[in-house]
Amino acid sequence: MRVARQDNSPTNITLTVAGEAADLEPIRRHVLGHFKNTVKVPGFREGKAPLEMVEKYANQQRVMDEFMEHALNELYRRAVDDEQIRPVSTPNVKLKKFVPYTELEFEAETEIIGPAKLPDYKKLKLAKPKVDITAKDVNEVIKSLQTRLAARESVDRPAKDGDELIIDFSGSDSAGKAIQGADGKDYPLILGSKQFIPGFEENLVGAKAGDTKKFDVTFPEDYGVTALRSKKVTFKVEVQKVQELKEPKVDDDFAKKAGPVQTLAELKSDIKKQLKEERQRQAEAEYQNELVRRIAEKTVMEVPKSLIEEEIGRMEDQEKQNLAYRGQTWQEHLKDEGITEAQHRERQRPDAEGRVKAGLILSEIAEREGVKVTPEELEIRRQILKGQYQDPQMQAELDKPENLRDIESRLLTEKTLAKLTEYASK
Repeated sequence: MRVARQDNSPTNITLTVAGEAADLEPIRRHVLGHFKNTVKVPGFREGKAPLEMVEKYANQQRVMDEFMEHALNELYRRAVDDEQIRPVSTPNVKLKKFVPYTELEFEAETEIIGPAKLPDYKKLKLAKPKVDITAKDVNEVIKSLQTRLAARESVDRPAKDGDELIIDFSGSDSAGKAIQGADGKDYPLILGSKQFIPGFEENLVGAKAGDTKKFDVTFPEDYGVTALRSKKVTFKVEVQKVQELKEPKVDDDFAKKAGPVQTLAELKSDIKKQLKEERQRQAEAEYQNELVRRIAEKTVMEVPKSLIEEEIGRMEDQEKQNLAYRGQTWQEHLKDEGITEAQHRERQRPDAEGRVKAGLILSEIAEREGVKVTPEELEIRRQILKGQYQDPQMQAELDKPENLRDIESRLLTEKTLAKLTEYASK
């Protein structure tokens, strides 16, 4: 087999592959073996005829079609191995020459992961963050538990900070049109909790059950929903109830109600432990993200366009799911943003490229470091994930090849990040 390579760009190549009889004959015999048990040959029992006779009596077009499929796939795979490239897209194949079973020549254009020039990541040093849990942190959780366990008593007086209001609310723009995601029904809101945007809770101080309040609030410029940033919204709020909270005394009885403990000291110890574990996980994730960011800053790499487009598609799918959860359609969202679908994709491109680049960097480091996921590690993780679901259908999903590949990819990423952490924290 002969292979010629043409580099169209750092991430796009064309392979010209030529196979001869010695390359094609094993493929021909393999394909004929698929027909051996289904083709009837006079004078032979089923499956006992020699391949030459099977070929004579088989449907020639079917044999040829299957041969071509197998030959193109096999020769392309061998060419990829010979050239030591990593394709990231299905090749665009053009047949150049074919003499049945003796000559086959084709071109295959494909995107590849181009050469990556990484910095000396083994010398990158970054101190691991320390996680400290203070008495104030624990007391904030205690206060939250007090609020959750407080007795609610409806009162017929103006609301004040610390009261819980049960409200229906809706937001509209300057034209009076309802704004998606700016409404709620039977919503419990504790005044002074700062759950809502600045100005919302303040407008409800002094309200009584049965009151209807109408006021304008401007959303912060860094608000999570882009369409609402710096936007002036008119809210209509109907107060269903005003409830005074009677918080329980913080003692051993309170601790028993708040968790599976017997004393207040045990509750505080448990809260401190859980807070530390949670913040440790968060700090570890931020630490690893910073490591990858610093490596990416000094890495020279061309990112394949097809991978960026795929990542943009995944990001948009996630965004559409979130919108559906809020009861907003994709087209309504684009209209609120004042952009076209094409403009939205372009806006996502820098983040998508950054994510793909980070993934490719980790893949490159894993290869250089010889990081592998063993079958035992994969099986253990699969069983752990299965244990998190009660639904048999969800458990069965984890057995699908595509989901197993995803689990393996995550494990490989975790192990590679652990290796980088080991180098950086020495």
